[in-house]
Amino acid sequence: MSILSGVMKGIFGDKPAKDRKEIWPLVEEINYFQESLSSKSDEGLKENYFDIKKELSNLIENQKKELKLKKISDDDIDDELYEIEKSFLDDKLVEVFAIVKESAKRLMGTTFTVMGQPMTWDMIHYDVQLMGGVVLHKGKISEMKTGEGKTLVSTLPLALNALTGRGVHVVTVNEYLAERDSQWMGHLFNFLGITVGCIFSQMSREKKKEAYSKDITYGVNSRFCFDYLEDNMAYSASEQVQRNHVFAIIDEVDSVLVDEARTPMILSGQADYSSSNQRFNDWRSKIESLIREQNNLVNLIVSEAEELLETDRTKAGVKLLMSLRGSPKNNKLMKIMQKSGIKQLINTTENNFLREKNIQAIDEKLFFSIDEKSEIIDLSEKGRDKLSSSNPEQFVIPDIGEFFHDIDHNEQLSLNDKLAEKEKIQSLHAERSETIHTINQLLRAYSLMQKDVDYIVKDGKVLIVDEHTGRVMHGRRFSSGLHAAIEAKEKVSIERESQTMAQITVQNYFRMYEKLAGMTGTAITEAGEFMQIYNLDVVEIDTNKPIVRKDDEDMIYKTKKEKYNACIEKIQELFSKGQPVLVGTTSVEESETLARLLKRTKVPHNVLNAKQHQREAEIIQRAGQKSSVTISTNMAGRGTDIKLDQEAKNSGGLFILGTGRHESRRIDLQLRGRAGRQGDPGESVFYLSLEDDLMRLFGSERIAKVMDRMGIKDGEVITHSMVTKSIERAQKKVEARNFSIRKHLLEYDDVMNSQRELVYERRNYALHNDDVTDLFNGIIAEYILEIINENLNGSDSLKDAHWEELSADILDTFGIDISSQQSSLSKSNQLVDYILSESKVMVDYKKSTLPDGVFDNFQKVVIFTTIDQKWRQHLYSMDQLRGGIQLRAYGQKNPLIEYKKEGFGMFTEMMHDTNKETIKKIFRTNLVKTSDSSISTSSSVPTNIKTTKENAPDLGFITPPGTNQSSNSGAQRFTKPPSQERQPIVNDRKIGRNEKVTIRKGDDTKIIKWKKAQQLIQSEGWSLDE
Repeated sequence: MSILSGVMKGIFGDKPAKDRKEIWPLVEEINYFQESLSSKSDEGLKENYFDIKKELSNLIENQKKELKLKKISDDDIDDELYEIEKSFLDDKLVEVFAIVKESAKRLMGTTFTVMGQPMTWDMIHYDVQLMGGVVLHKGKISEMKTGEGKTLVSTLPLALNALTGRGVHVVTVNEYLAERDSQWMGHLFNFLGITVGCIFSQMSREKKKEAYSKDITYGVNSRFCFDYLEDNMAYSASEQVQRNHVFAIIDEVDSVLVDEARTPMILSGQADYSSSNQRFNDWRSKIESLIREQNNLVNLIVSEAEELLETDRTKAGVKLLMSLRGSPKNNKLMKIMQKSGIKQLINTTENNFLREKNIQAIDEKLFFSIDEKSEIIDLSEKGRDKLSSSNPEQFVIPDIGEFFHDIDHNEQLSLNDKLAEKEKIQSLHAERSETIHTINQLLRAYSLMQKDVDYIVKDGKVLIVDEHTGRVMHGRRFSSGLHAAIEAKEKVSIERESQTMAQITVQNYFRMYEKLAGMTGTAITEAGEFMQIYNLDVVEIDTNKPIVRKDDEDMIYKTKKEKYNACIEKIQELFSKGQPVLVGTTSVEESETLARLLKRTKVPHNVLNAKQHQREAEIIQRAGQKSSVTISTNMAGRGTDIKLDQEAKNSGGLFILGTGRHESRRIDLQLRGRAGRQGDPGESVFYLSLEDDLMRLFGSERIAKVMDRMGIKDGEVITHSMVTKSIERAQKKVEARNFSIRKHLLEYDDVMNSQRELVYERRNYALHNDDVTDLFNGIIAEYILEIINENLNGSDSLKDAHWEELSADILDTFGIDISSQQSSLSKSNQLVDYILSESKVMVDYKKSTLPDGVFDNFQKVVIFTTIDQKWRQHLYSMDQLRGGIQLRAYGQKNPLIEYKKEGFGMFTEMMHDTNKETIKKIFRTNLVKTSDSSISTSSSVPTNIKTTKENAPDLGFITPPGTNQSSNSGAQRFTKPPSQERQPIVNDRKIGRNEKVTIRKGDDTKIIKWKKAQQLIQSEGWSLDE
């Protein structure tokens, strides 16, 4: 503890102690109340629970009736009922928790089946588990150490909140845990008559709907998100599966809300073409040649630096820095860097260049430079010449603003010529931007992305390996073309691009819940983020039994080779002693390296990683036996329960040997937590080297100085609490950077989230109401007021409006002629009332010519399909804006503010176009009367939808929405093959939406706004006057 922390603790007290003091009286009340239940029969206990549930139901119903009599809004009624419900649950906490604990006691010794295996119930809630349950009900995070029975803890608040009948969700990190826990804890819930469901990826919508209708629903986090998105693409209320977002408990909350927070959940359908992906194959050979040239250059520079170390260390430092920025993992360079004083020399040289702001002088002597910390690769002028010596302008992106200014002021060009020139500039901008993006992603794929570390290749596919769990992440792709670049690098088939249908971030999905809670053993390191983003407090809960595991200080070596040799020696020692050992590695590559080395010693062992996971259950079951050696990536970390036999306990318990620190302290704590569960003996230690990525990038400078000062020789180890703390500081640096990335993503997605809520609100209103007249009238009124304001020029009177243009717009959209009404309509509301009156006549007529319900159904279909089409096009446009908005920083503008400003303008225009097209389709479409009185929407439902999770902080949209969509189609069909040349987004109104232009048709001329002129030019043969 730091001095400052000690002072703060002395002034304000110890937070865990204060939390414990607040909760403990409730625990005593629960235990006291439970004793009073012992005399009740099983049926009496169940009846007690149902009486409470009935009491709440009657209370809500009666209060709802009283509130409606007060004639307050529905939103206010909901708020009042929520507060009443909340107060009721708080009052019944002690009683319900006592009922659940007593039920668990009565189930002791009963047998049931979980995942096809027989089990015996042997659990009764400890006092610390009761404390954890109270924390969860209050909407906080309960931090309970590994092995403390968090799954059982959750049954307490679940049973309490299930009284509402509105549905409670339990979120897990994988489907296996969801199914296991629903069956395991379901034994207790079923005893009390509480219904339990579980959702899976491959379930039919009927079965999903049934699972969501239960009192408690278990599922994996991504499935809840995808079901929400799919519900908001449904074309009938019966197709929606989710109910309200009331209360969710997230198991391993740090994994879901922190590790998954950089992962937008995307619903996509496959596009019919993939023009840009072919670029990766086209440029691959040139990039491979460039990489070889760079490696040869760096090898030469390293050799020169090695010679200069004896004569001129200043020049040698420059050469070494250049080599480090050209190829950070160059073998010869890494070997030299282990010599005494070399790292300090490089750091001093780099600081000098940074201070003088002259680091570019180093980079320009390379073909490209690599900044590993920021994961940025910059192609130099030398590299550009190498890639395209015949066309040096290929990498110069034109300044559109400057070119547009020159074109607009070129008096020799006609208006049509100016538009044509602008089109050329935009196409050139898009083409060159795409080329630079392709080259940059290929360089990242070759220089930063490591096979068997970041991904594996299996069955001709590139599969991402989760850095936090070590598991393969099926269905996930790196965003922004990086995945396609890796596929090109590995010479496997590049998958086709996908069409984005809908997306949401994990953060914004879970913030929709009225109450959110979580449990994990490693949340305290991210407590600030939980409070800042989710308003979740972290409460530390004591362990049921004291932890006796011994956590040793880190063992640090100079090189990986020395580290691996030390690991093998330690494993042999433990094996001969009979103590089981779990070797935790940071990558698939490292686990396989250790396995090869261990094989030479003839020590029997098991390997568990993303490539070898079929025997996971069997390997974990044996991991706690005497002399067992298990080499695993993080797959054996979170959620893995390794049970020890008596011989293993007698030999010292499970020994955790970590071969590298993860960038997140939570992952290291999870690995350590496999040992010392429920008072078991155990020991843990981490073996590190200065060549490890974390040490090399963030933490080795101070340690390298210590080693140099102490004269540590090759093969010697340094271990000290000061060194361990230094490593933790390095981890904190990375955690702070990752938090910044997650927060950055959220700030941008908040813009989309507010827009998404408005779009989904309109869809759901139409979906759940048979009569959409009020919604349609609202769309009409909103559209009319918009066009009136556009034509009023700031005046309040219709007499000042451009009546001819206003009349033409209304006639084109509604089919209503108002040209003769100018004298009788003087105010905006009068015009709105007139249009609504005339439109009602038209609607009534259309209804009278069709069977009952057909026109109402038709209105709903038009509302759905129009907003769906416009929304998907808007998603693509927003993504394009997001991709280039960072460049605004060069103009001294805040990219986020610019994104919000332009995003709002784009959304406003999208809603305007949506309103107009909706109105136009409904009023201008002729419906034919048939014997079938229904309009089927099944053909409109997307059939090629795919759920994906983009593995990056970007919002991962790739392919622009197609425009070949019929008026009543809710999904992109891509029936017409588009051009193979990827087109830029082009704003059709080059002159400005409300800018006056002159158009001519024969001897007739008109001066009207450009938005009106476009329609006449396209449909009636008018042309712009030059």
